[in-house]
Amino acid sequence: MGATLISPSGAVLHHRARLSTTPAEEAEAKTVRIRLEKACRLEENRVYLTQPNIRAFLRAMCHCLGGGVDFLDGAIRGRRNDPWRFTDFSTHPGPGHNGTCTAAGLYRITREVWQEVGARMDLTDFCAETQELIAVDVLRELGVLGKIQAGDIDASLAAAAAIWPGLPKTPSSQARFAAPDVAYQSFVQKYGECGGTVQAPPEPGLTPPRR
Repeated sequence: MGATLISPSGAVLHHRARLSTTPAEEAEAKTVRIRLEKACRLEENRVYLTQPNIRAFLRAMCHCLGGGVDFLDGAIRGRRNDPWRFTDFSTHPGPGHNGTCTAAGLYRITREVWQEVGARMDLTDFCAETQELIAVDVLRELGVLGKIQAGDIDASLAAAAAIWPGLPKTPSSQARFAAPDVAYQSFVQKYGECGGTVQAPPEPGLTPPRR
């Protein structure tokens, strides 16, 4: 039992609790909040995946990166009996042909990216949907989903190339008289085939309206 405290006036001072909840209740509330935040991010990203331009951009990315849903690093499209494929989608498959590079799947997602980004949505497997959700979340973190939805492909592609160096260079990032990048043209063609639309350039002499 603690010692009794007496005020200068002689009154007995009684201890009053300052917290309305116990530490255990606070920890539980925090856990619930984190789960809700992760569930909300997951559903938001699922909605993003339904947007035509975002879907088309991802398909074009996959096309240029040479990815496949069951690809390890070293897999090649069309190769028969490819040894660098995996069948267990319950987790990230790990390194490929050189024993060190863990880039895998549709978007060459490394184990580190899978762990970090997947944790934001409570994802623990490596199925096709998980690969799609992780890719869209990376683009979301880059702040380019709005540009993709608006059809600003060049700006979006330039930003995405910082994370995926295998993506093609945009015309604005090349030398002035450089030949057109075949990979870039292939990206744009695939994007269009998958239903993507490109932002129309402003007509000469017209000033964009202020917002």
